[in-house]
Formats: sequence, C-alpha cells, structure tokens
Amino acid sequence: MAGSDFFIKRLETDDKWMNDAACRGLSSMFFPPPAERPQAREQRESMAREVCSSCEVQTACKEFARNHHEYGFWGGESEEQRHQAGFHLIAPIGIRSNSR
Repeated sequence: MAGSDFFIKRLETDDKWMNDAACRGLSSMFFPPPAERPQAREQRESMAREVCSSCEVQTACKEFARNHHEYGFWGGESEEQRHQAGFHLIAPIGIRSNSR
C-alpha cells in the first residue's frame, strides 16, 4: 500500500454538546495524571462530580463516554462506574477485578 493511499478517518460523532459542557478547560480534573494515588483520585473525582452535577449536558456526556469507551471521568461517572454498569473499556486501566 502506497503511503498516499492510506488515510485514517475519524468517525463522525455528534459532539456539539461539548461546547456547552461545564468542564470546558478543566481537563486535569477529569483525567488522571500518571501514577495517581487512590486518595488523590477520590479527591479529583469528587471535584469532577460536583462540576458534572450542575452541567446541562451531563446525560449526553455520560452516553458519549459509554458508547465510545472513553477513559477518564465523564458525565458524573468514573471509568470504574462505567465498567460496573456494563460499558467496558477496550484496555481498562485501574479497574478492580472481583474474580479472585
């Protein structure tokens, strides 16, 4: 395959709702830094949950994250909560397994 014949096409999604999200500009609150400690994660997610609770697009955000296997905190929901609700990540990070 010639280099000019290979294109990566982004799937078109209805993400215009993101323009109205209360979290715009607050990415560090919604995505963990490398090697985040559990206590820091709880605190960060608590602050994110507060922002989400007053957001007018929370439902659209949650549905987007569930349907697109997103990482981070979306629509008032953590990766672990989405996983528990049956919406699995392609390569889960930090999901606790109960199968011991």
